[in-house]
Amino acid sequence: MSDDGAAPLVVLLHGWPVTSAHWRYLIPVLRAAGMSTLPVTLPGLGAAPEADVTDYRKIILAQRVRAHLVEQGARRYAIIGHDWGASVGFLLSALDRAAVRALVVEEEILPGVDIALPAPGREHYPSWHAAFNRAPGLAEALVPGREAAYYGTFLHQSAGPAGLEPEAEQAYLDAYRASGILQAALAYYRTRDADLADVLSLAEHRIGTPVLAIGGRYAMGAAVAQGMRALATDVTELVLQRSGHYPAEQEPEDANRAIMHFLRQHP
Repeated sequence: MSDDGAAPLVVLLHGWPVTSAHWRYLIPVLRAAGMSTLPVTLPGLGAAPEADVTDYRKIILAQRVRAHLVEQGARRYAIIGHDWGASVGFLLSALDRAAVRALVVEEEILPGVDIALPAPGREHYPSWHAAFNRAPGLAEALVPGREAAYYGTFLHQSAGPAGLEPEAEQAYLDAYRASGILQAALAYYRTRDADLADVLSLAEHRIGTPVLAIGGRYAMGAAVAQGMRALATDVTELVLQRSGHYPAEQEPEDANRAIMHFLRQHP
């Protein structure tokens, strides 16, 4: 329980190109353990953004999430973030160090952190998508009408040999076909220089928030924890051996067990 008797709050931030369905195996486990869950869909990540969203710097998005949590009366919480959601989660932890009790980073190396992927991840995790998404006008010209090829190729490659459940993959493809999502999602990649500067400015004062860094062997692997050690003083490493970029979906039992143990250690 939290200090005020309420159920402990866990904020979940998924990444690209998935939706909050990424947490479909984790949320029931958290709730069964008496925790309150708040899945957050960041602008453009599978849902069209609000009209007032114009800046996709991750620190600005973190400030938006923080403002929402303040409105909800949340005073202390844990964060679980995947991909871009983990970048936003880290920056939220840095902005609100007293409020964030624990941070789970799943499959993300933050902008400005230069870590090479280990084998076999570097043979599976795509290296083309970031440059493609940053190139002005390129994705806008080539992707519309070809979403299955574009997102499907990334999902297949990044998931590694185990792949994703076909129903989940189809749901992701359907979500990212919606109007307005392509332009918003590309903006995540086109703020790279500003994101890099924001992260490096915070690296001078590493966060003390306990971090569980989860990597998939066929994606970022141990590089997730290596990268987080440049930004945080207390990092626990976990590499799931059958997973690619989506451990919470690909090895849910092992991921859930590790996350629950970590959260219970840091109430």
